[in-house]
Amino acid sequence: MSFSIDGKTAIVTGAANGIGLAIARHFAAQGANVMFADMDESKLAEELGDVAEDSNIRYFSGDLREKLTLANLLSGTIDAFDTVDILVNGSRQVLTTAPLDPDDDTVNTLLQQNLMTSLRLSQLVARRMIKQAKDKEEGPVGSIINLSSVAARRTRPELLAFSISTAALDQMTRSLAVALAPERIRVNSVAFGSVMSASLREVLKENREYRETIESITPLGRIAAPQEVAEAVQYLASDGSGFMTGQVLTVDGGRTLLDPVGPPAH
Repeated sequence: MSFSIDGKTAIVTGAANGIGLAIARHFAAQGANVMFADMDESKLAEELGDVAEDSNIRYFSGDLREKLTLANLLSGTIDAFDTVDILVNGSRQVLTTAPLDPDDDTVNTLLQQNLMTSLRLSQLVARRMIKQAKDKEEGPVGSIINLSSVAARRTRPELLAFSISTAALDQMTRSLAVALAPERIRVNSVAFGSVMSASLREVLKENREYRETIESITPLGRIAAPQEVAEAVQYLASDGSGFMTGQVLTVDGGRTLLDPVGPPAH
């Protein structure tokens, strides 16, 4: 079975930097048509401003928490590439929480950013995939991949909001997988541990000892590169994972096998 995504069309959110950018660039290098989507217009323009209209790359900026923006994102993708076959929900945010502060609103903030944005876009894209496959009697119709975190299964009080939002995202993955299985649309997640994301890079700038701590509690002894997540996401996007749905694929260097409580996993 092939892991190829050549010729398929993908929307990747959170694609202006870090892991989302790595996934989107990797997909484009593998021959997919890719819509890079993010809230950060200036960063998208910086990364992709010289993209030619006849290339397999486009980009879209806007507040992805807004329903109209999501509808415009899907319309822009269809206008550019005619179809959509893959959705990667990579728009995510990591914020710390004051667990005992009733005025701390980070749980609501991250549920909107990390859960609801992914849910709404998944619903829109799934309906488009179903419409595209109206006359297709067999074979895969589409693949949706959510970017989660091992924080969904670990307990760090200062990451209360992030942990709740990613745990909810994992459950959304399972629920949508069952709901969309009759339509031949697969839904999976990649839960990663310490990957050199934009947020983790900033943390390490402020606390250089963090790197040594993270490496010491990761069996493979290092922090992953974003490219390694991108390759796992490609597997779930490809027909090579055609009998996988509702799964949370863990990419953490073995970290969750060992530490019950450790430094936050971004």
